Amino acid sequence: MAYTMMEVKEASDAVVATATKDDLFKLGLIYSTDVEDRGPDYVEAHKWFSLAAMMGSDPAKAYRDELKLEMSSADLTLAQKAARGWLSENRESLAA
Repeated sequence: MAYTMMEVKEASDAVVATATKDDLFKLGLIYSTDVEDRGPDYVEAHKWFSLAAMMGSDPAKAYRDELKLEMSSADLTLAQKAARGWLSENRESLAA
């Protein structure tokens, strides 16, 4: 299933507005499958699944763990840094 950039924008806007584990998980799903026929982006997917898992999403934990098997150690490091960066920039929206 390919997602459109409009669907990505809608999911991203939802995360900015509320940052729920379900919205974070949805972004993980989007990036783990396909965005406008470009193929999956495992680094972005892992980032979103990690953030959703941190908020208590059990499915996100499972998907994140599966993605690790497909990723290089360098890509895994990039994903972890991206998740920490997003968390640092968005702590206030998570506290609300």
